[in-house]
Amino acid sequence: MIIDEKRQTIERYIEEHRTKSQEPFCAYLYDLEDLRRHASSIKKSLPDFVDLYYAVKANPEQPILETLEPIVDGFEVASAGEMNKVSSLTVKPMMFGGPAKKDSELEEAIRSGVKTINVESFHELNRLAALAEKHHTKIPVLARVNLTANVSDSHLRMSGVPTQFGVDEQEIPDFIKKVNTMDSIDLRGFHFHAMSNNLDAEAHLRFVEACLDKSLAWAERYRLDAPIVNIGGGIGINYWHPDDPFDWQVLAKGLHDLESKTNGRHIFMEIGRYMTASCGVYAAEVLDVKQNHDQSFAVLRGGSHHLRLPAAWKMSHPFRVFPVEDWPYPFERPEVRNREVTIAGELCTPNDVLVRQEPVTRLRAGDVVLFEYAGAYAWTISHHDFLSHPHPEIVYING
Repeated sequence: MIIDEKRQTIERYIEEHRTKSQEPFCAYLYDLEDLRRHASSIKKSLPDFVDLYYAVKANPEQPILETLEPIVDGFEVASAGEMNKVSSLTVKPMMFGGPAKKDSELEEAIRSGVKTINVESFHELNRLAALAEKHHTKIPVLARVNLTANVSDSHLRMSGVPTQFGVDEQEIPDFIKKVNTMDSIDLRGFHFHAMSNNLDAEAHLRFVEACLDKSLAWAERYRLDAPIVNIGGGIGINYWHPDDPFDWQVLAKGLHDLESKTNGRHIFMEIGRYMTASCGVYAAEVLDVKQNHDQSFAVLRGGSHHLRLPAAWKMSHPFRVFPVEDWPYPFERPEVRNREVTIAGELCTPNDVLVRQEPVTRLRAGDVVLFEYAGAYAWTISHHDFLSHPHPEIVYING
């Protein structure tokens, strides 16, 4: 019922506004009421010892942040720009991470009073300690751990494999010993963001248990207070098979069952994609339908310069067709029926593909293609100005 309401809201907007411009329709449409409802259900499902942070990198637009602010416990930021967006909106806590923090960003984090800074290396630890002494303060940090073992079959991995992220798990004992020599650094716990777009809830729960076990072992061995276990985010959207989503209830129930093992620790989650993806739709009008080498193609007003994710991941983005009956021309309307179609954009590159040979019942020039799950890692990760095409309209629908 909620999904139907969201679809009707978006389709009603398109129907009302499509003909108000001479240009083909192209827009990002965000349903803020759907976002509010979804984020609230995530928060309500979590036990009290789990803090819910929003990973701003997924979608940093101000209306998104404003909608989430009353719901989440805080915000995870990865740049001074994100820090400024959050601090202009709320006094809720921020956690600052990222593999390449500039001195100016670290100083901004100190001035902003962030809850913790994730430390990614020994060099970053030395720099942060020097800045702390310069500002006559003590800085709360989390040690970001690159685990020795791989933890999932997620689409992208930041841990358990060689990457630029975190301190090698085997070096964590030396890292803790070094921190213990620094009066200006307060080690508050460990950060384990290890994956992106994981779809296996059971594997994710095993990962959380491993993070908790390792944090407790290090705290006992080195007599640390370290009350925070930050498991990061990485919970995925099944773009390939949307009817088989990540089973959030399995993870939520498993987290409740972990309470007896926490020994007073607080688990922090940084949810981005899973929080905002479903609230956003990218809508683009079909300009042409054609055949080439016995394959069907639909060409859009829009493309990967607006929605980069499917081109980056070489996947077909989930979509549906919004049929438009108006046809303003006196000649035939090109279409494809009951065939596989590749949906491409307006850029001068064969990489500008959003859908790769997926079946459609009917798709015509003048119809609008709605790309769902476009509320995260979509507009803000795209190369907007390639070929200098105009940007899409950005629309926030609230109720």
